Amino acid sequence: LSDKKIMDKFSIIKSNFIQNKELIDKTIETNLSDIENATGMLINMLENDGKLLSCGNGGSSGDAQHISSEFINRFEIERKEMPAISLNSDTATLTSIANDYDYKYIFAKQINALGKKNDILMAFTTSGNSSNIIEAINSAKLKGMRLILISGNDGGKAISLLDKTDCSIIVPSDRTSRIQEMHLIIIHAVCECLDVYIRNEG
Repeated sequence: LSDKKIMDKFSIIKSNFIQNKELIDKTIETNLSDIENATGMLINMLENDGKLLSCGNGGSSGDAQHISSEFINRFEIERKEMPAISLNSDTATLTSIANDYDYKYIFAKQINALGKKNDILMAFTTSGNSSNIIEAINSAKLKGMRLILISGNDGGKAISLLDKTDCSIIVPSDRTSRIQEMHLIIIHAVCECLDVYIRNEG
């Protein structure tokens, strides 16, 4: 390889870390109170025997599964299990809804079946415009559920569907990869707070 090609790769790799660091600083400035609010909502949910329903597309589906697994199994300490369902995980249900109705209803119909008043829907969407996320929020609202929207850009159409009882965490970036990196830190921050809460309650 020529020196130029090696240097181009080096610059790309370095820029990813630099952009991540810069976005971390921006997220600290703009989102800490929203993350704290979301954590408080989840604590209230647990105290009222509610459960977490999570959903997302693509990389965001991984985030939805990630937080669900942290709830049900554990994060960093031994503690009792917390109730959560990733709406991305049942491929038979997902494909049957997409085939028989429409892909935009893959989460909404599950919420119609499983959602209850004291539950929370945590929706991951980097754009805020995914039609199946919009339908999921609409269904959660009809069930009387509260919403935690974790997004990027300007929150898209999804943020307009939230009310004062809900919470939005909007990462200040328009680059999907950077937004998803912040979403992972947000998940881990929330889970650590819940670990501390459960340890203190126990």
